[in-house]
Amino acid sequence: MRRIFVMSFALLAGASGAIAADIEAGKAKVGVVCAACHGALGASVSDTIPNLAGQKSRYIETQLKALRDGTRKNPIMGTIAAQLSDADIANVAAYFSSLQA
Repeated sequence: MRRIFVMSFALLAGASGAIAADIEAGKAKVGVVCAACHGALGASVSDTIPNLAGQKSRYIETQLKALRDGTRKNPIMGTIAAQLSDADIANVAAYFSSLQA
């Protein structure tokens, strides 16, 4: 019985869906994919492009996943988000949220 409990707990802990974000990997991905429009430090290059520095990571993740799966429509960002894995999204979100707004 104890073994089943321990195994069940381990499975539930791993099934939370959370990915341990890597801020440095996020910074690298931002430099290649995001910086041209959103800026390397999350300050966008245009009034029509949102600043991402200081945004909550969960918000950025949610928006990128919605763009990737098509539930949020934006032709440019949809194409860009389609190239990102779940780990990429978590890393990018962690990086932008670590910056000062």
